[in-house]
Amino acid sequence: MLKPLHGITVVDLSRALAGPYCTALLADMGARIIKVESINGGDTARQWPPFQDGHSLYFDSVNRNKASVCVDFYSSEGRDILSTLIAGADVLVENFKPGTLEKMGFTASRLEELNSGLVVGSVTGFGNTGPLKDDAGLDQVIQGMSGLMSVTGPGAHSGAGETYRVGIPIVDITSGMVCAFGIVAALLGVRSGERVSKVSTSLLETALNLSAFQGQKALSLNEAPTPQGNNHPVIAPYGMFATATESINIAVGSDKQWTAFCGLLGIPTAVEDPRFITGADRSANRQQLTELIEASLVAKPADEWVPLISQEGIPCGPIYNYTQALASDQVAALGLVQHSQRRDGSELPLLRGPLSLDGEPSEIMSPPPLLGEHTTEVLMELGMTYDDVTRLERKGRVLCRPASTSTKIGAGR
Repeated sequence: MLKPLHGITVVDLSRALAGPYCTALLADMGARIIKVESINGGDTARQWPPFQDGHSLYFDSVNRNKASVCVDFYSSEGRDILSTLIAGADVLVENFKPGTLEKMGFTASRLEELNSGLVVGSVTGFGNTGPLKDDAGLDQVIQGMSGLMSVTGPGAHSGAGETYRVGIPIVDITSGMVCAFGIVAALLGVRSGERVSKVSTSLLETALNLSAFQGQKALSLNEAPTPQGNNHPVIAPYGMFATATESINIAVGSDKQWTAFCGLLGIPTAVEDPRFITGADRSANRQQLTELIEASLVAKPADEWVPLISQEGIPCGPIYNYTQALASDQVAALGLVQHSQRRDGSELPLLRGPLSLDGEPSEIMSPPPLLGEHTTEVLMELGMTYDDVTRLERKGRVLCRPASTSTKIGAGR
């Protein structure tokens, strides 16, 4: 694949998920990511389950295509190494609490002194100002405080009145995406003379921007949206419907599709039913509409309905678990799952990044690094000798791994 960020070096101080997801996307586009980790265990995600043969799959999922350098951040030698890395980088990414970078000795003025062209990408919990700026923010806490959980749940018809977190750390992931976008925008700004030295977002800002029309409803109408279960909050029929076997998702988004859908189900008179004539009518009478639709859908199994409905140009699909989704024919055709081998020889299937350029998908160029796997290599690139690195390791200032062996990478099912 083309690598439009080839030649860009990123010093990655981030850990857990938001920052590492950001730098994984930058790595997919060809940037060199030097992940600088603390000698006290490295990225905290390395200690998080699930594990496979001692490797954290949480860590592995977002640290493809990176090099790991492990140093003592708070030693003079560690700060010197980090200063040298920053001086030669294009981008620095961090997701510490506000003020942490400064405590490490890297104030804005120090960073400017080291590298006047540096772009700093930052993800915090609550932003750089306001009463909560110094508070720790994690995905589920922000899901709750942003309103995201308030629209996620079984819906009023269930009588439960519960709200749920989204089943993946969606705020961390999207915050990483937003930060990566900001970094690339800052790098492009150099061309137009729009110099940007710091790009920042927060979990709260990103989560609220995910609200789209639900947030706009609250702003404009002062109405708080509520959970809709598996139904679209404003469009009908759009949601999960029972068939003779398992349920499927169907999304009828226009009057034209509604007419075709009624013909397919053998209920053509529903088009003229005053309860269902317009989209607003169908939404207002959702329960009766669902009962009418499911009365027809129970005549056939899900695997028959999905192709029939899709052939009419109506979005429709099965509801998979992740094992089923990753094993699907479409995922295989896209080459989304690639197979690599860690430095210790263990096999690791990984999802590639989601972008393709000129028809060529992103690729796994190297598996997630072991802690300190590239310390020796990177420090020698900075001008140190092997003896210099060994001396630092004996003093406990760096952690090194033996030289990496070759890795095997390829697309596959």
